[in-house]
Amino acid sequence: MNTDAVKLLQGRYCNSLTEYSRFVTREVFIGDVPMGGNNPIRIQSMTTTDTMDTIGTVEQSIRMIEAGCEYVRITAPSIKEAQNLAEIKKQLRQRGYTAPLVADIHFTPNAAEVAARIVEKVRVNPGNYADKKKFDQIDYTDLEYQAELERINQKFAPLVKICKEYGTAMRIGTNHGSLSDRIMSRYGDTPQGMVESAMEFMRMCEALNYYNLVISMKSSNPQVMVQAYRLLVETMVAEGMNYPLHLGVTEAGDGEDGRIKSAVGIGTLLEDGLGDTVRVSLTEEPEAEAPVAIALVERYVSRKSKAESQKSETSNITQNSELKTEDLKHNPYEYKKRETYEANAFIGGHMVPRVVIDLSKANLKDPAILADAGYLYSPLLDKYNMAEQSVDFVYLAGELPSFTFPANLKQLYNYQTWQKLASKINCHPVFTLKEYIDADDRSSALDLVKIKAADIDSEEFGLLPFNSSLVFVLETDALNGMSDQRSFFFKMEELELNVPVIVKRSYIFESESPEVGKSGSNDFTTLLQLYTATDLGALLVDGFGDGIWIDAPQLPANIITSTAFGILQATRSRISKTEYISCPSCGRTLFDLMETTQMIRSRTSHLKGLKIGIMGCIVNGPGEMADADYGYVGSGPGKVTLYRGKEAVKKNIASTNALDELIGIIREDGNWIEVE
Repeated sequence: MNTDAVKLLQGRYCNSLTEYSRFVTREVFIGDVPMGGNNPIRIQSMTTTDTMDTIGTVEQSIRMIEAGCEYVRITAPSIKEAQNLAEIKKQLRQRGYTAPLVADIHFTPNAAEVAARIVEKVRVNPGNYADKKKFDQIDYTDLEYQAELERINQKFAPLVKICKEYGTAMRIGTNHGSLSDRIMSRYGDTPQGMVESAMEFMRMCEALNYYNLVISMKSSNPQVMVQAYRLLVETMVAEGMNYPLHLGVTEAGDGEDGRIKSAVGIGTLLEDGLGDTVRVSLTEEPEAEAPVAIALVERYVSRKSKAESQKSETSNITQNSELKTEDLKHNPYEYKKRETYEANAFIGGHMVPRVVIDLSKANLKDPAILADAGYLYSPLLDKYNMAEQSVDFVYLAGELPSFTFPANLKQLYNYQTWQKLASKINCHPVFTLKEYIDADDRSSALDLVKIKAADIDSEEFGLLPFNSSLVFVLETDALNGMSDQRSFFFKMEELELNVPVIVKRSYIFESESPEVGKSGSNDFTTLLQLYTATDLGALLVDGFGDGIWIDAPQLPANIITSTAFGILQATRSRISKTEYISCPSCGRTLFDLMETTQMIRSRTSHLKGLKIGIMGCIVNGPGEMADADYGYVGSGPGKVTLYRGKEAVKKNIASTNALDELIGIIREDGNWIEVE
């Protein structure tokens, strides 16, 4: 095992908690595109066509490859689809496309055994490949549990032997929502259960001297996904393993929601230095996934090259301290919000994270500009209506508005400007560290103090007058900004300081910037969604941050507001809208997922806080819906089964009536709200 993996035996799930360092895994050969080791982080996606539609699958595969996919995954739900992979592969090769193919297997070992002789890699789900998923609760004795493992091994071993013979790689892909009854009965619906589900199959492979493995821990909940991957790495290396990791958030959805949710999960792990291949699962055409994955991954390519040519800019608060997970009060495998006091009964403590936006450059003579902050002004009634996504603070720097603000929207000013205000009601100062220490005039309600991670070790920090009105605004200009800011929270815990913290990140997008990279995208909105969801989401999933402040002067304020609330929704920190757990479609899908998702969204998007799963087939439901409140699952051509949680309440109803029936179930439960 390589030296990087050996380091993890000291009790860490990644090389460094305070600066970027990629964890080097075993190299695995997938055709002529190897993964892991020192290879680049690979990009992949999955076809949505019927696998028996050879031409359609070939054409879609080509679009995916040309969009940047280095591996193409194709579903093989039965032997006939597995056999047709040979014809698909033949036609792709004849047209000059050599990207390795991956067969996606769920319930059918015989299909996997056929596919393994044809394609470069097979993906199996240990929850349903040779195990049972009937939602039964069984208390297994140790002997019964071991007997089940032996039964599974007998079914799984033939596939392993074929993969060895043909040089075929295998992904052991655990999904949070499809853990077997056996795993659920012993470990529950937990990250530990996800890890053990994969580890059992990995041990079987190693017992047969087969090591050409890639591992994944997918979930529709980014928080669960992150915890599971971290625990997997620590478990693997404790057993002398360091297999490459396939990263993905399953059923992420479409549009802004899908991109933000994917970036929270994938980006957090990339920041940890984990991940050897990425698949962004969107309910869109598969060729739309690769550019998003590329944009996520390229940040770390440019970051590595910069770090190699110059000294890391990370704050190094814990440099040479060999910080380990067991040294932290924070548990990276279990969510717990950092404990802080409540400042002015508004921020910190048990309050939801607050949102700050900068409107200092807006037309402060027109109250309509507050619509971008979620406050809709009616000139006729001379009043404001709050939208679901209404921010908590507006930063005005040194500018003064010429209209009256709504009473529940707090204004932030630079300290010098705040001092001169005739009325300071709902107005609060933003200090530099030195200004706050030297100030004679402070707010009795809220004092926001800008600070960087390195400041916590400075003499000035020791002079801070701590009181219950103090809130830090944590900024960074470090190359590895997330780990720089994370180091600040670690230090705060070490010093037992419970001051609330607003995490601020600033972005300037330039077409020639390494941050944009080869994706060539000048879609700065998408880049903002991906970068902020990574940088801020990575802290929020660990319980760090009492507020977020996104500074992106090139983008409209309404985009920044929507992105901020999207990140809070994806991290389950603050719910402001309906959540859709929507699979990305594949050859098993029994209806048009994109059209159906939009139809369901159009009639249910006002149901704040509800989680609705939209799954194309029974493979992705009900298990894959994980913690959805309601589910809409394809059960046959033109047929849909509706779920309340994981219980099927209406089976095989006509798709033409299915949405009305779903709304009826929501009404019965008292969860329907009429649109005003």
